Amino acid sequence: MKRIAIIGANESITILINKAKELGYETHVFAWKCGDPGEEVADFFYPISIDEKEKILEKCKELNICGICSITSDFASPTVNYIARKLGLNCNLEIADQLARDKYKMRCAFEKSGIYTPKFIEVDDSFCIDKIRSYMEFPVIVKPTDRWSSKGVTRVNKLCELKSAIENAVKESLNGKAIIEEFVEGDEYSAEYICFNGEYRVLAITKKYTTGYPHYIETAHYQPVILPYSFREESGKVFSIALRALGIINGAAHIEFKIMKDGKVCIIEIGARMGGDFIGTHLTPISTGFDYVKMVIDVACGNPPDFKKISNPTNVEVRFIITEKDYFEMCEIKNK
Repeated sequence: MKRIAIIGANESITILINKAKELGYETHVFAWKCGDPGEEVADFFYPISIDEKEKILEKCKELNICGICSITSDFASPTVNYIARKLGLNCNLEIADQLARDKYKMRCAFEKSGIYTPKFIEVDDSFCIDKIRSYMEFPVIVKPTDRWSSKGVTRVNKLCELKSAIENAVKESLNGKAIIEEFVEGDEYSAEYICFNGEYRVLAITKKYTTGYPHYIETAHYQPVILPYSFREESGKVFSIALRALGIINGAAHIEFKIMKDGKVCIIEIGARMGGDFIGTHLTPISTGFDYVKMVIDVACGNPPDFKKISNPTNVEVRFIITEKDYFEMCEIKNK
């Protein structure tokens, strides 16, 4: 029996669990016990927090697993990689555990690799805001160094707004740090990648819609986006450099970026995982026909990703109901 370890048990992870079972794997799921659906779906569930790497490692040694993975969690990635490295399984480089989870270290890695990056600085709540003028110009974006999903993000247009934005970002941060970046104008997109032993392939480009100023909370995602060939060729080179700089060589990767007014690409951040908000689990398979979740399992178990299409591609969009206006717009679309 082929045994695979899966980190996490939330609703998204149930898609991964069910796919692994469909492929003939015996699923061994590790997560803090809190009633998540994956606890019931798994063949075997172990109520061990994903932070308890050594306990999970010992159990995985006993089970003789052939792979370990997760799909949408930044917090699960270091545990997945740690255990895979210890067992000689496919995983990312050790530097990815830090660089792909810390926006400041990520920016430093991009800059060192020669990738365009806006001016940036790491701060905490003791930062003297008057010093910002010597670093960069307004507007700026302030966000926690180690959180995702727009948590603690604020655009600041003038100095008097900066202190409260830093305090908000630091409060949301797990390490008490925030990053301030010069704001980059441009439309927002993301790219879904599958990586196998340092080879990279883009599966889909997503157009992102947000609430805009000041917090840029994501409201909708649309696929597929067809960008000009010249841009795809150039951005592909930049994205490959960025992924290598972060030590991401295996599994899914989610790259958020903007296309600037001059047509150049500016990477916002990269996750060593597939995109959340249904991007990886639902939109990408529908818009491309590729089985993205199966690819993650294949790579985790040391097998090349399978690019066979399982369905006919079609346009797809997900919208989030945040305001009353959003609700009525969705009702109108449903009734058409």
